[in-house]
Amino acid sequence: MGTTKHLDFDQETNAIAEICKALGHPTRMQIMTLLWNKNNRTCGEIVSLIPLAQSTISKHLLELKKANLLNVKNVGKKTIYSIEVEKIQVLKKYFTNYLSNKLLSNEIEIIKTTSSTPKIKKADKLYLKQHNYQFPDKKNGSEQENIE
Repeated sequence: MGTTKHLDFDQETNAIAEICKALGHPTRMQIMTLLWNKNNRTCGEIVSLIPLAQSTISKHLLELKKANLLNVKNVGKKTIYSIEVEKIQVLKKYFTNYLSNKLLSNEIEIIKTTSSTPKIKKADKLYLKQHNYQFPDKKNGSEQENIE
């Protein structure tokens, strides 16, 4: 039997992983979108908008609740779900930082590659203009003037 490695990550990394895992299913993403559009929905309202069984929706709501992405309020026999905005802000902050660092590193890479490209000399440019590789029968303008 093999052993698995267990790495301890910082609290923020674990929290982001938990959020991403909870959001890793299309139904859960759809539930979050519905709640984002109109907060404070019951399970019955969500079931009426997503064509899945009530038990399936309840399981997905439970997963979102375990990840602390939802606030749950019991009013009589109804359970009302709303988004836990703080968790979404944590996710937003993480992706904003990640994307800005990624874009910055891409910009630096572009600057490095463009600054190291060889310069084309003027003589090389003129040589390229003298030959028309697309149309071998065609001569450049100065040779046609000499023929006429």
